Amino acid sequence: ALFLSGKESQIGRGEPIEDTARVLSRYCDGIMIRTYGQDEVEELAKYASIPVINGLTDFAHPCQVLADLMTVRERMTRLEGLKLCFVGDGNNMANSLIVGGIKTGMEVSIACPAAYRPDAQIMQWASQNGTFTCTESVEEAAAGADVVYTDVWASMGQEEESRQRMAAFAGYQVNSALMRAAKPDAMVLHCLPAHSGEEITEEVLEAHAQEIFDEAENRLHAQKAVLVRLMS
Repeated sequence: ALFLSGKESQIGRGEPIEDTARVLSRYCDGIMIRTYGQDEVEELAKYASIPVINGLTDFAHPCQVLADLMTVRERMTRLEGLKLCFVGDGNNMANSLIVGGIKTGMEVSIACPAAYRPDAQIMQWASQNGTFTCTESVEEAAAGADVVYTDVWASMGQEEESRQRMAAFAGYQVNSALMRAAKPDAMVLHCLPAHSGEEITEEVLEAHAQEIFDEAENRLHAQKAVLVRLMS
């Protein structure tokens, strides 16, 4: 395995993505890239002759969602017919949870401020392909949910917006009041790291620590499966 940070990568020094793709294709059997722009991943995949895996972009976080869905199925024994509620920023996690949830037969609801909704094309696709709602009401979104999911209010690269986001998301916390709207046996997931007291209370985090840290462990297993699927 080769690990290339922004300092070691030629992309970080200004090399065209297509050149990096063609060089790494001669060294490796696959590439996983974590970056900001989705277009960079797609450009890399266009020119690489080996599998390219989206480890994270501003638009999507598919590898995390594979681990999330694995965790739900482990505890609930199924995915189809369950309701998944996401509370918080309509970010890359929300986009990927919508796609993953709908593709596996789950009902998906999103609770977020109007200015922080998920990608419009993702929401349109979800409405056409499954049961999907996006609302500003956390109670409406969480009603009858089997799974409640949240993420930090300010993701990587958004640190300068922290104060603005703290104000915008003040009513979008996963707490005991919100959990009363979900099913009594609802599970809670968080892609971590968590900011206790912000997007989730310490009480709820600790009450659901087992499934949250199962979810963290399952990132290892899910990603091994991705590698086997793409490289074997």
